Amino acid sequence: MCEHNHEHSHPTKENPWWITQRKLLAALIILIALLLFKYAFGIDLPFGVMLLFNIAAYLLAGIPVIQMAARKAIRGDIFNEFFLMTVATLGAFAIGEFEEGVAVMVFYQIGEWFQDTAVDNAKKSIKSLLDIRPDSVTVVRSGQQQQVNPKNVAIGETILVKAGEKVALDGKLITQRAAFNTAALTGESKPDTKYAGDTVFAGMINLETVSEVEVSSTFADSKLSKILEMVQDATARKSKTQLFISRFAKIYVPIIFGLALMVLIIPFFVVDDYSFKEWFYRSLVFLVISCPCALVVSIPLGYFGGIGLASRNGILFKGGNFLDAITKVDTVVMDKTGTLTEGVFEVKEIYAVNGNESELLNYAQAVESNSTHPIAKAITNYQPGQHFYKAEDIKEIAGRGLEASVNGKDILVGNSKLLDKFNIVYPNDIKQIVYSIVLIAIEHRYAGYITVADRNKSDAKDVIKAMRAQGLYTVMLSGDKTAVVDEVARELGLDKAYGDLLPEDKVSHVQQLIDQGKNVAFAGDGVNDAPVVALAQVGIAMGGLGADATIETADVVIQNDEPYKILSAIKIGKITRDIVWQNVLLAMGIKIIVLVLGAGGVATLWEAVIADVGVALLAILNAIRIQHKSV
Repeated sequence: MCEHNHEHSHPTKENPWWITQRKLLAALIILIALLLFKYAFGIDLPFGVMLLFNIAAYLLAGIPVIQMAARKAIRGDIFNEFFLMTVATLGAFAIGEFEEGVAVMVFYQIGEWFQDTAVDNAKKSIKSLLDIRPDSVTVVRSGQQQQVNPKNVAIGETILVKAGEKVALDGKLITQRAAFNTAALTGESKPDTKYAGDTVFAGMINLETVSEVEVSSTFADSKLSKILEMVQDATARKSKTQLFISRFAKIYVPIIFGLALMVLIIPFFVVDDYSFKEWFYRSLVFLVISCPCALVVSIPLGYFGGIGLASRNGILFKGGNFLDAITKVDTVVMDKTGTLTEGVFEVKEIYAVNGNESELLNYAQAVESNSTHPIAKAITNYQPGQHFYKAEDIKEIAGRGLEASVNGKDILVGNSKLLDKFNIVYPNDIKQIVYSIVLIAIEHRYAGYITVADRNKSDAKDVIKAMRAQGLYTVMLSGDKTAVVDEVARELGLDKAYGDLLPEDKVSHVQQLIDQGKNVAFAGDGVNDAPVVALAQVGIAMGGLGADATIETADVVIQNDEPYKILSAIKIGKITRDIVWQNVLLAMGIKIIVLVLGAGGVATLWEAVIADVGVALLAILNAIRIQHKSV
């Protein structure tokens, strides 16, 4: 397996790269000077001087590699890149190819440096996307403001968040109104207005005036901390491609050693003018070009890039294995409420027997303003400022609705059971209406109805259309009544939809699809979706601020609830897969060509170095492209 040389120094603000890599730079300068003397100026340095400078350059660049090779050899591990490079370069010195031996080590180390830098940058970019938790927070204690570490703030305490500051801890807004930038959590930078009692999360940025927040969770339990942990864990979960390449490298390196030995020995028996030096040189070329680093480094770098690209788009993949899995999805199953619909009720239709819809709405709003039910809120908030009636003597009739006096008239607002209780006659055909319906009676006479329904998300219809255009089979599963589910499915253009489902029914439907050989992704947001999220080949939690159980169970977390991000997640998976396999084919193709040329005596150590380091750098640059893709 190709492992990094962990003795490489990494640049910091105090130590720039040219300081941390001073030994390698010195080796490169010596090598360039020797080559200029020999080839550009035609000056032959005395043998002792030339050998001394070559050994100095070799040791400056190669000591970490030789030390690592020795440590591994002591443990019985000789089939690794460090031993391979040490044997190849010392072999070059043994046959008098000093500059070529130095060049192999120098350019190998330069390649390693680029690889380490690229991987480090990928990891940093992932971490920096989310690790934006403030180091201090203003907490109000005994009427005094104190600056403390967020870890030392207890649940129930009040913190102050100034304009432009990040919220340090999850909590409830005490201030009447505040606007926040939620980009760190959702990927969307548009302002999100919160009101007193609403939940705010660590990582949000306060956009306006000083806001007070009552802390509801500790620093370690904040949503932002959990999301950060998810991303950090993701980099440790290897994809099948990564695991395959790691296993492949362990078999590949000893095979290459064996083939290099055969390149040296077999010609002795079949070539008339056999020259040990010539065939030893060819075997060294074979060893240098065979180094598998381009594969073993660029592939995990590709997955780091995919995870980073997803994070920047408000999508969290919990591992490279899920980037692979999502590319195989052919069936997308979705919950309705909160996934395809807003989960917010709105008035659809107002029907008044006497034709005066405005008056009917005023009576209904006067009564419903005294209820906290979501449907009641939808009616109360419809056309705000329009109603001015006031309800008195309000009575709640459990499971049915409300009775009240408005403008001296007896008003009933509720379901059909309420009107049945008071023996009020109403048309039977209203029971066929799909949406939730609120009946109104004035002075014990049926006066009309208001229908209320959940609102489809603005991009839901386009998302379903795009999914079907890509050959994805779309299914909606919901606990809502079948008539409502069917209507939503018709509006959005879904392939199949099922309503009146319990959590176990959703599991049963998804299991049936899996049994049919489908590769299923399930997207949901509620606690009741956790079992089916766990069952699907790819479980997607809609909303980084949604139900904890679903987020913990999911393989992919979409932080801003937009259905279109499901397609984005699939696209990111495919981009990552394509670039990873481009690297595999690029590296293997060029290596095979140069291996054949090296064994045939056409390629020298210079070509071997260029091919090895060049392919590694090309693969790294290709992998880095992922981080700059748009989805």
